[in-house]
Amino acid sequence: MKNPITPTSVERVMREDDFIVSKTDLKGRITYGNRIFIEFSGYSEQELLGSQHNIIRHPDMPRAVFKLLWDTIQAGRECNAYVKNLAKDGSFYWVFTNVTPSFDRDGKITGYFSVRRKPKAAGMKTAEGLYRAMLEAERRAGARDAIATSTKILTDLLAEKGMSYDELVLAI
Repeated sequence: MKNPITPTSVERVMREDDFIVSKTDLKGRITYGNRIFIEFSGYSEQELLGSQHNIIRHPDMPRAVFKLLWDTIQAGRECNAYVKNLAKDGSFYWVFTNVTPSFDRDGKITGYFSVRRKPKAAGMKTAEGLYRAMLEAERRAGARDAIATSTKILTDLLAEKGMSYDELVLAI
């Protein structure tokens, strides 16, 4: 999906006590967004509900990060990540996100719950550098090999540090 919004260099910074909360169904369609989500995204509640969560995906985010996130939560595990989001007006905002699957009584995943807060400056800087390298690799590789090429950069870094992705994200 091509986002018709042109990104700008205007950054919006979350306040220390902000928590952006959203819920999605199994396909990633938004079923709930709190007032802070509405504020930072720039979309109305009506525009958000039923829309794909990637409505706020910033083009500076590597596809491999979202593949990792989806693979993790679809396997029933939580995932933490630094994410750069795109607001409706083209501005951007960084978040530290925790996404968890929601389960029914039988243990079946029914959707996903995400809570985002203000990221640490040092972690954001580290993520930004890593994501820039991953995104450049995706562009060089072309659409067919983009995710695999970008994922290799991430897995090589994790192997070098002897950490899982969650351990890296929580450490930075």
